[in-house]
Amino acid sequence: MKILLAVDDSKFASELVRAIVRQFYAENTEILVLHVLQQVGPTPPQMAPGYAPELAEENQLAQALVQAVAIELRDAGFSVQTVVGVGDVREDIIDLASDWGAELIVVGSHGQRGIQRFLLGSVSEFVARHAKCSVEIIRTLTSH
Repeated sequence: MKILLAVDDSKFASELVRAIVRQFYAENTEILVLHVLQQVGPTPPQMAPGYAPELAEENQLAQALVQAVAIELRDAGFSVQTVVGVGDVREDIIDLASDWGAELIVVGSHGQRGIQRFLLGSVSEFVARHAKCSVEIIRTLTSH
């Protein structure tokens, strides 16, 4: 099975890893750990798509996040790859899952409510509606 695991925050990533380890056998399961950085503005036409020097520090943190998740999954016996993308989070999850041939997308839901959900949008809801494969949304608890 090919699982795309979209992570957005180290605080919740371990909950997603635990959910995968509980549900799937490591043998015959490939996992692609994805984190997408959101650009602040559009890429100027003279720059390559996805080129975002202003995100250099965030990129380092994102690389550390996906590598930490990959280590946890590899320690549990899974075959793991990692990707850090730059673009629209929701679209990039859908596109990469399709391009890679994912059979399942695993995302977290942080339980945003009210204006926060309206302003941020719900990545998990968008992915569930638009993915061409199954989607599992893991409810993660937020502390307010």
